[in-house]
Amino acid sequence: MTETFMVRARGLRKEYGKEAALVRAVDNVDLDVAAGETVAVMGPSGCGKSTLLHLLGGLDRPSAGQIWLAGQRIDEMSERAMAALRRDGVGFVFQAFHLMDELTSVENVELPALLAGRSPRAARRRALELLDRVGLAGRARHLPSELSGGQRQRVAIARALANEPLVVLADEPTGNLDSEATLDVLRLLESLHDAGQTVVIVTHDSRIAATADRLISMRDGAFVDDTRLTGGTSGQLGFLAGLEG
Repeated sequence: MTETFMVRARGLRKEYGKEAALVRAVDNVDLDVAAGETVAVMGPSGCGKSTLLHLLGGLDRPSAGQIWLAGQRIDEMSERAMAALRRDGVGFVFQAFHLMDELTSVENVELPALLAGRSPRAARRRALELLDRVGLAGRARHLPSELSGGQRQRVAIARALANEPLVVLADEPTGNLDSEATLDVLRLLESLHDAGQTVVIVTHDSRIAATADRLISMRDGAFVDDTRLTGGTSGQLGFLAGLEG
């Protein structure tokens, strides 16, 4: 397996139901994502985008096909190994944030590191560094209910980075955000790319898609187009400036 590909899938398929009620949510997908690449996946609701993301991150198992993460075959892993992979190797960002309501921002961000066995001191230091990175150092002691939607999503992104994941998988990360908050998240995703983070984003938002290196169009569980965007990262700052204007 070539090490330059952080994510690779071959013949990936996910089916639900049987016989006449069979639904093929992901249909014979091949995918390569290079280390440090940002890939956006777009398509109509129900086309299989989120299912694909769940398969790549080990949240679900394929009906057929193979998946590798950093050269390691993951679709054949035991449940225990898969749980460790999700904890240590994958950072998840969801539309609904999925923060723990009773925990402060810093406690939410440090939780994955604590679960991975880091000392409380190291986990807290890493969480504070990440909150500063996403512009929320002043909100470290705030509960999610005390934050705006955009701030909550930035906390969720910081949490996704807590264990220095191999790949960040983002499912509609701006779906619940207004335009100003969306711009904040766009800038943050851009900074992840600049830092060499591998990112796969499922989105309906063309503004998010325009900041990726590649745009994959999906329909009825299959890829129908895979386009390398000409601007790449060099075009992102101009694109974001245009949004502000």
